[in-house]
Amino acid sequence: MPRPHVDLQALPFPVLFADIGGTNARFAILSDAHAELRHFPTVETRLFATVEDALEQSVIARTAVRPRALIFAVAGPIQEERTPLTNCPWVVEPRALIERFDLDHVILFNDFEALALALPSLEPKDLIAVGGALPPDEGTKVVIGPGTGLGAAGLVHASHTWVPVPGEGGHIDLAPVSARDQAIWPAIERHGDRVSGETIVCGSGMLRLYRAIAITDGVEPTYASPAEITAAAEAGDPRAVETLDLFAVHLGRVAGSLALTFLAHGGVYLAGGIAPRIAHVLHNGGFRRAFEDKWPHEVLMKSMATAIVVHERPALAGLVSFARTPTRFGVQLDGRHWIR
Repeated sequence: MPRPHVDLQALPFPVLFADIGGTNARFAILSDAHAELRHFPTVETRLFATVEDALEQSVIARTAVRPRALIFAVAGPIQEERTPLTNCPWVVEPRALIERFDLDHVILFNDFEALALALPSLEPKDLIAVGGALPPDEGTKVVIGPGTGLGAAGLVHASHTWVPVPGEGGHIDLAPVSARDQAIWPAIERHGDRVSGETIVCGSGMLRLYRAIAITDGVEPTYASPAEITAAAEAGDPRAVETLDLFAVHLGRVAGSLALTFLAHGGVYLAGGIAPRIAHVLHNGGFRRAFEDKWPHEVLMKSMATAIVVHERPALAGLVSFARTPTRFGVQLDGRHWIR
């Protein structure tokens, strides 16, 4: 079982960090609280049978530094002793990690909870405003990110402390709004009867949206990947252009719903691998119009800033911020902290 709750004042260094998504894993080591972070090459999860193998070959074999603590950001809800990743076959078992790598501590975060931890430390150079000013320093924040899936988390500022709120907000229902939505919706591939945010607003969701548009228009789908769709849109293909435009609109709707849920006066941050690549589409106006279209709260929505995160490794940055000063964050460690 994980250790019962303790107030973590400081971690033993060195600390090994891992940000494990559905497709890629990123690793880094911090020798002490004031040291410069050392990054290791990003690896594809499909190339390793287990997370232990990836750590051994990609980190441990490449450094003489031996970590005493390990902090993971994982793409999926954290479970008691075995945490399967949502879009990757790896399973994280903290006790096995402690034994194999002779660790004193293992702490797990949801990947978007880790992203949330990074938000207060992001600088203007790490962000691109969408629709006006950058988010303010203070106030409750939301991060949402289309990538392999659609992740989301909140960050609440209370009692001089930043409190991350993990969740599975990417799976909230998404409904048709416009006449074009009504026409396309029956052709969207789905699991079960409903369309969720992640059904459309992620990499595979972009492909589902494109196929639904083609089927609705009575033509054979031509493209087989999000990269092909993006390239075709840049070349002027009308259905690919519409796919990206509607992708931005639906991202705006989901982001706006989460902003309302959290009253995100501290801003909404667009992270993940897709948003920076389609920044020009997000700036075209459809994203903000959909984000603000929340009657009777349009005025409230207009006051909430949105920005694209262009920091190269924001989840790792969040984990590092926590490791340097755990007391800055109101993190409940029950069920996620294992000690030798």
